[in-house]
Amino acid sequence: MKTKGEAVVLDELDLKILQALQEDSKQTYTEIGRILSVAHSTVYDRIRKMEKNDIIKNYTTILDLEKAGVKHVTAIMTIFTDPKESENVAERLSELEEVLEVSTSLSEELLIIAKVIAKNQERLHSLIAQSIAPLPGVLRIRTSIVTRKYKEKSANNFLLSQEY
Repeated sequence: MKTKGEAVVLDELDLKILQALQEDSKQTYTEIGRILSVAHSTVYDRIRKMEKNDIIKNYTTILDLEKAGVKHVTAIMTIFTDPKESENVAERLSELEEVLEVSTSLSEELLIIAKVIAKNQERLHSLIAQSIAPLPGVLRIRTSIVTRKYKEKSANNFLLSQEY
């Protein structure tokens, strides 16, 4: 890893280390080093630098809520807004605990797309009625409840596996 001014530039080894961590973050430095044919101290140093530079922000556990028996409702919301208020709406949505993702999309109009989770449909309804719909600038909300998930993957995994 090199720095150019304030920008950090990852080299091929850094990317391979990140890929290995994404596949299994419980691997030891020795295991990653063996896979990549480098010393475990090299792996350690590279990971510490990436943590220090906020490239690696945290380590987490991804749960399968269905298999864990946790009842919940996941919904994808398309929120139509007044263009002058869309940034404020997106920021306010981002503050809500039940909102997992917030993105904007430019099509014929500016849309906000949010992925939301709630304990049940009643809680989802309350969230929409009490916290989202009243936000200044919200014109209309289209909510689609997820009935089955076929695939879920982090964009990081995809991007790190691509050659540029």
